[in-house]
Amino acid sequence: SSLSTWSCSSGPAFKAAALIQRWYRRYVARLEMRRRCTWSIFQSIEYAGQQDQVKLHDFFSYLMDHFTPSSHNERDFLNRMFTEERFPEDAETDRSSDYESIEVPDSYSGPRLSFPLLPAQATALVEAFRLKQQLHARYVLNLLYEAKKHLVQLPNINRVSTCYSEEVTVCGDLHGQLDDLIFIFYKNGLPSPERVYVFNGDFVDRGSDSVEILMVLFAFMLVYPKEFHLNRGNHEDHMVNLRYGFTKEVMNKYKVHGRKILRTLQDVFCWLPLATLVDEKVLILHGGVSDTTDLELLDKLDRHKQKSLHFPNKSYHLQLKSPNVYLTPSVPLREGAIGNYKENQFQCAWDQVVDILWSDPVAQEGCRANTVRGGGCYFGPDVTEQLLQKYNLQFLIRSHECKPEGYEFCHGRKVLTIFSASNYYEVGSNRGAYVKLGPALTPHIVQYQANKATHTLTMRQRISRVEESALRALREKLFAHSSDLLGEFKKYDVEATGLIPLSDWAAAVESVLRLGLPWRMLRPQLVSSSTDNALEYKSWLDDLAKEQLSHENIQSSLLEKLYRNRSNLETIFRIIDSDHSGFISLDEFRQTWTLFSSHMKIDITDDCICGLARSIDFNKDGHIDINEFLEAFRLVEQSCSERDASGCPQATHTN
Repeated sequence: SSLSTWSCSSGPAFKAAALIQRWYRRYVARLEMRRRCTWSIFQSIEYAGQQDQVKLHDFFSYLMDHFTPSSHNERDFLNRMFTEERFPEDAETDRSSDYESIEVPDSYSGPRLSFPLLPAQATALVEAFRLKQQLHARYVLNLLYEAKKHLVQLPNINRVSTCYSEEVTVCGDLHGQLDDLIFIFYKNGLPSPERVYVFNGDFVDRGSDSVEILMVLFAFMLVYPKEFHLNRGNHEDHMVNLRYGFTKEVMNKYKVHGRKILRTLQDVFCWLPLATLVDEKVLILHGGVSDTTDLELLDKLDRHKQKSLHFPNKSYHLQLKSPNVYLTPSVPLREGAIGNYKENQFQCAWDQVVDILWSDPVAQEGCRANTVRGGGCYFGPDVTEQLLQKYNLQFLIRSHECKPEGYEFCHGRKVLTIFSASNYYEVGSNRGAYVKLGPALTPHIVQYQANKATHTLTMRQRISRVEESALRALREKLFAHSSDLLGEFKKYDVEATGLIPLSDWAAAVESVLRLGLPWRMLRPQLVSSSTDNALEYKSWLDDLAKEQLSHENIQSSLLEKLYRNRSNLETIFRIIDSDHSGFISLDEFRQTWTLFSSHMKIDITDDCICGLARSIDFNKDGHIDINEFLEAFRLVEQSCSERDASGCPQATHTN
C-alpha cells in the first residue's frame, strides 16, 4: 500500500518536472536562435567591411590600368602612392638599426631591454604590459631590428617536432587583445624549451594592444627561437592595417617615432613564415588551401616580396615610363608586355600566398572564389583530402574565422579552426580557444573567456548584451543605405501610399544590403511600430536618421554617405598621407580628387577642386587633416545634391 501511495503522490511531481523540462528546453532553444541570429549579423557586417577593402584594391588596380599621368607632378604622386615602401627615402629613416640615436630619458620607468634577450626580460615585458606600461620607442625599434634578423633566416614553412617537447600549443587570431594572450600564458604556462608555441597569425588590428602583443611575441621568439614560432596572417599587411586600426594605434602611441616603427614593421611582416609543419603530419596555416596549393612551391618562393596582398605591387606592376603596360594580379597578362616571365612568377607566388592567408573551408565539394572576403577561395572536403593525401598529412589547423566556441572541426575532423580572441565582437559574444598537440598528435582543445565580467552574467544577460550591440551596428548599416532603401520601398509601393507590407520590407532590405540575414526574424527588433501588417517606411527611415543624427549636427543625406564611405575615405587618406603625419598637402588633395573623378566618372574641374581645397583648409596652414578631408567629402556631396551650375561635380552614370 505504501508503494501505491508513493506512486499516486509522485505522479503530479513527475508531470511538473516534465513541464519544467519542456519549458526550459524551449527557453534554451529560443536563446540559441537569438544567439545564432546575432552571430550572423556580426559576421555579415564584418565581411561586408572586407568587401570595401577589395573595392579599394580594385580602385587602385583601375588607376594603374587606365589612368595616364598628365604631368610630372601627377607621375610623382602616383609613384609615391604605389611604391612598396611609401616613405621618403632618406639616410635617417632608411637605416632600420638607427635606434641607438634615440635617447631614453632618466624619467622613463617602463621596461628596459638588452640583447641578447633573457627569459626574465621577456616575462617582465608581459608583466609591464599587464600594468599598462608602454615600451620606449628605442626598445621597440631595437626589438624589431633583432626580430627581422632572426626571421630572414627562417624557411617559409617551419618544421616543429614533438620529440623534443612535451607538447605543442597552437593559438589562433589575437587581434590586439592582450588579455587573451596573458590568459593563455597564465593557463597554459609561459614559453619554455618544454612548452612549444605556434601563433597562427592576425596578431594585430581591431584590438587596442596590437603593439604590446607584437613586442611579447617577438621577445619570446628571440629568447626561444627553436620553441616559439609565428605564422603570417592576412592582417600582417600594412594596407590592411591602414583600415583596421593598427597604423592609427602605432601613431597614437609613438607620435615622434611612429613613422619609423611602421616602416620597420612593414618589412618585418613580409618576413614572417607562411606555415608550420608539426612532425611532418599536421599543417598549420592562417587561412586555408586551394586546389592549386603547392607546399613545395610555397617553400621556395620569395615571401618577403609579398609586402601587401591588397595593394598593386610597384616592382612588377607600375611602369610609369610606359603607362600602357600597367598590370595587376586581377587582370590577365597582355601580349608583348615587358617582363612576362617575371609577371608569371609573381602571379603564381601571389596566388599561392593569397590562398593560404585568405581562404575558408565549406561543406560543399570543390574550390571556388571566396566572394565574401574577396580574396582566397572556399575549399571543400575533397580539396582538403587531396592535399592531405598528396603530402601524407593527418589534418590541417587554421584560424582566420571567429567561432562561437573558439574552435570548430569540419571536413570529417580533418580541418580544425582555432580562434584565440575571446569576446571578439562584444563581451560575451564568443569564447577563445587554443589546441595542444602531444606526440600522438591528438588535438586537445582548451576554451576560455578572458573577460571576468562574462562569468557574472547569466546566459540570457550575455545574449541580450551581445544582441543589443549587433542590432546597433545593423541600424547604422541600414541608415548608411537610407536613400537606396527608400528607392527600393517605392518600387513595392506602386500606388504611392507611403506603406509597404512587412513581408515586402524584408525583401527590399535584403535586396539593398545583401547581408543574407533572416530579416523576418529580425523585424520585431528593427521595426518598432506598424499598422495592419504594413510599414510607413518614410517614418521608419526618419527614425533611423534621428538615432544617428543625435550626435551629428549635419544634413541627414550627407551623414548617410559619410557612414557608408568613411572607412574607405580614412584608408585612402592614410595612403596619401605616406609619412603618417596626419596631414596632406593641398596639391595632394587636388591630385587625389582628380583620380577619384577619373574612376567614378565624375566631371569636375581643377578650379573647382582647388577652390574646395582652399575652402576646407580652415586654419589656412596649407595642409588638410583627416577631419577636414572628411568634411570635403560632405561638401562635394552637398554640391552634387544641389546640382548648381558652378562647375562642381556632376555624376554621369554609365553601364
